[in-house]
Amino acid sequence: MKEGIQLPTIVVVGDQSSGKSSVLESLAGIRLPRGQGICTRVPLIMRLQHHTAPEPEFSLEFNGKTVPTSEAKIANAISLATDEIAGNAKGISNTPLTLVVKKNGVPDLTMVDLPGITRVPVHGQPENIYEQIADIIMEYIRPDESIILNVLSATVDFTTCESIRMSQKVDKNGERTLAVVTKADRAPEGLLEKVTADDVNIGLGYVCVRNRIGDESYKEARKEEADLFENHPLLSKIDKSMVGIPVLAQKLVHIQATIIARCLPEIVRKINEKLNASISELNRMPKTLSSVGEALTTFMGIVGSAKESLNKIIVRGEYDEYLEDKNMHCTARLVEMLNQYSGELHNCSANDLTGNFLMDEIQVLEEAKGIELPNFLPRTTFLAILQKKVEKVSHIPVAFVDKVWTYIEGVVISVLMHHSENYHQLQLSTRRAGHNLIARMKEHSRNWVTEIVQMEKLTDYTSNPEYMNDWNKLMAQQHDFTSDVVENGYTSTFKIEGLGEVPIADLRGYEQHVLLQAFDLKMRMTAYWKIVLRRLVDFMALHLQFRVRNLVNKEMEEEIVQELVGRHDGAIERMLEESPAVAAKREKLNASIQLLRESNNVLGNIMDKIASNV
Repeated sequence: MKEGIQLPTIVVVGDQSSGKSSVLESLAGIRLPRGQGICTRVPLIMRLQHHTAPEPEFSLEFNGKTVPTSEAKIANAISLATDEIAGNAKGISNTPLTLVVKKNGVPDLTMVDLPGITRVPVHGQPENIYEQIADIIMEYIRPDESIILNVLSATVDFTTCESIRMSQKVDKNGERTLAVVTKADRAPEGLLEKVTADDVNIGLGYVCVRNRIGDESYKEARKEEADLFENHPLLSKIDKSMVGIPVLAQKLVHIQATIIARCLPEIVRKINEKLNASISELNRMPKTLSSVGEALTTFMGIVGSAKESLNKIIVRGEYDEYLEDKNMHCTARLVEMLNQYSGELHNCSANDLTGNFLMDEIQVLEEAKGIELPNFLPRTTFLAILQKKVEKVSHIPVAFVDKVWTYIEGVVISVLMHHSENYHQLQLSTRRAGHNLIARMKEHSRNWVTEIVQMEKLTDYTSNPEYMNDWNKLMAQQHDFTSDVVENGYTSTFKIEGLGEVPIADLRGYEQHVLLQAFDLKMRMTAYWKIVLRRLVDFMALHLQFRVRNLVNKEMEEEIVQELVGRHDGAIERMLEESPAVAAKREKLNASIQLLRESNNVLGNIMDKIASNV
């Protein structure tokens, strides 16, 4: 159970005041806490063991401690332990309390008594007391290994019992539900019909009982119970295999033995599975280092494994180490960021080709006039417009490299921390080396981007043939455009293939040669601007690919080695000291392995005995 392996369990459930605690008292021959409202406020695990010694033994186990008690003080001890677990008020807790009873004559049983179901909170109880109790009950009865002991009062209609409704949620056909009917002496009429008709699907059958009343001893209570079911005119008609605490004890022992035998192979399989996983995890833990040479070798192995992981996720796009963490699928995330960057460039206001059509070009041409022939297009006009457009988008590449390197920094630090997690002595220096390296890479990229932007401002050049092709296609529409502007005074827009509808009403006051030059300048810039944007995207992609590969394959290792070895800050020497967390984990795994091996041996012996008896 400590290792999370579910074992067969008898779970006792029932509505409040159904007589749950009285049934358990009768089975164990001890007194449990009594009173109004909820008596059981925590899961009470009752471990009954037949004990041949004349003196019984009783103890409580909770909160990691064992408290011996006596038969006379059991009820009070349980109340005190419950208060310690769940508080002094009337609230409940899911933290279990174990009662070990070693006594001559008790059946060998382990049962879990759960809080009685109530819908109406009393003073001092939380408003959601029903939901809290229901959650605890469902947690215990949901596993297929659990046997549900449903305690029902003979005084109520079984079909209305909340405990029946809950058990039917997880055991619809009642295959693992046994019903105990209490208070048979108070409502004998129709009880025979209730337990034989079985309207609520109780697959393991019914047992009717009479609990101890008042100051009766348990011996006296059993005698009164036997007389009741033997001589009562109505209750005597119920089959004797369905009445009495002794029959209930016998049934529970048989059911528990049957389900344990059935579940043993699966339990052993789970133990072996857990054992192998714990051994594998222990083997993966760092070995204890005894020399600086071993520490240095281990350190270089950590750097090498981190380098390989980064190569896989950043360079090669392999994500097997981080299947569920999409943030670590770096090539996919970088492509997404690059596409967003391209979209920002193309959606910038500098790309508005139709708004205020030709007005900027005309203004620039006016300011560039000189004493010269009028049919020449000054290069300075093209550069003036180009610089203005480049300036409008210049912040986008700078912001993009900052965003990319911030993302890569997170990935690199995450991988470095993962591979050095067993050596906390390295993590501070390794993290510092990662931050320093990324800061340097980011600064380099910023400088590179600034240079690229400056080059685009100062130089208008491309050997890409698309520039001339696009310009010629656009210029082929110049004659129709100027004719429409000059001659058709009734139209306000003109459609240019490749640009769309452009406004022309405000252009009619300009001379034709100005319109021709402005149109030419506009079409040159339109064709060339596509090249500029493409260059800004393509060069950025190439730059990042180159810098990231260089980071992973060269600069990261050099930076980390320089940080940890070159500066002689003692990080390598400190690797010889195992961290408290690693030592605690190693101790826990060793304890788990020992416990699982012992459990395996015990269960193996039990299975051998079962096989030999068969």
